[in-house]
Amino acid sequence: MEILQNIIYFILAIAILVTIHEFGHYWVAKKLGIKILRFSIGFGKPLWSRQFGKDKTNFIIATVPLGGYVKMLDEREGPVPPYQRHRAFNTQPVLHRIAVVVAGPLFNFLFAIAAYWLMFVIGVSGAKPLIGKVIEDTPASHAGLASGYEILSVDEDATPTWSAFVQQCIKKIVDEEPLVLRVRDKAGSEKKLQIDLSSIQIDDLSKGNLLDELGFSPKRFSLPPLIGEIIPGKAAEKSGLKAGDLIVSADGQPIDSWSAWVKYVQSRPEKTIKTEILRDQEKHIIQLTPERFEQDNKVVGRIGAGVQLKIIDEAYIGIEKYNPLMALKQGIRKTWEMSALTLKLMGKMIIGEASVKNLSGPISIAQYAGQSANMGFTAFLSFLAIVSVSLGVLNLLPIPILDGGHLFYYLVELVLGKPVSESVQIAGQNIGILLLVAMMSVAFYNDILRLFS
Repeated sequence: MEILQNIIYFILAIAILVTIHEFGHYWVAKKLGIKILRFSIGFGKPLWSRQFGKDKTNFIIATVPLGGYVKMLDEREGPVPPYQRHRAFNTQPVLHRIAVVVAGPLFNFLFAIAAYWLMFVIGVSGAKPLIGKVIEDTPASHAGLASGYEILSVDEDATPTWSAFVQQCIKKIVDEEPLVLRVRDKAGSEKKLQIDLSSIQIDDLSKGNLLDELGFSPKRFSLPPLIGEIIPGKAAEKSGLKAGDLIVSADGQPIDSWSAWVKYVQSRPEKTIKTEILRDQEKHIIQLTPERFEQDNKVVGRIGAGVQLKIIDEAYIGIEKYNPLMALKQGIRKTWEMSALTLKLMGKMIIGEASVKNLSGPISIAQYAGQSANMGFTAFLSFLAIVSVSLGVLNLLPIPILDGGHLFYYLVELVLGKPVSESVQIAGQNIGILLLVAMMSVAFYNDILRLFS
């Protein structure tokens, strides 16, 4: 079920982002008077096909949902009647062709901005970056960080949640810059600290233990085992568990905290738990069977329920939320930062300063899709925005067969005053295919290693 769920969310994410990308090409081409023959989401045999508009453009949803394309009238792909030659893509002025090619990646960036805008308008909540234990002789201890400190900002960029802090920290590691923090101690006094990140490598980011590398852990706090959100169709709902239920005991063992409840559930995949709950001041017994779920290469139990966050002291919860205008500004900034970060990581992989192990293939992306969807709407929006930025950046690389390769040819044509020869374009296309196949092979190999490591 978990694998199926990951596949479904992966297909949904790819379908959304490919549609956005191809619609960019389609919309600009149509505005410039170019005839569109086909708009396909996916490749292979059509599952659904309809014709719309004066040009009877064929809109298709195909069987292989790993891409898409917009087919335009073009003399290089077949005969074009003389009366329609002015509507063929290859006869358009070079600036028009550049506009059509750039539109796909541009729409990916615009989608990312819109997704981040919506996230920040809704509000992204999470645990405040409160420091727990600080390990001696680590970058954090050398900087003077201590237990109980709250991280307020990185380089004056507010960090209301751990997620915001980690994102700023990753940026600094990639840029090879020190981490300048503004912190608040237990007494309420604020001061600036600087953490030296030179001992932390980019490849350490893929291990998922950034805070350990820095030398500290988040502050832990105990939550009562009070049920909050119930995910439809999961074990919690099937058993009759409801939001607001307080877990009293499991198989006769008292449960006094949410962490104890999670630990108990995770240790019993597909095993029925006799669960005592308190609902409206009355005790009830329900039979709850956690579903099997793979997490960190281990099989654990999961019921599809979250903790009641309303009971958490506000001192522990932060929220990143802005008015619509400020949210737009933050969305643009976030998209720019993610684009720059993606380019820098790619550059470091090319020159050997970062390992190609950082590349993720379809298996990892599918897992991230499922995990983010399970975390809620804003988490899935964030995932879509990040992947959309990656698609935009990747497609603008000057690799033949990608949008960036075509853009490079058109820029050369703009400078020289004549098109790049067909033989050069064909040779470049073959090289581009080899590069993409090599890159996807490495990414897929990385996915396999992660599954079995």
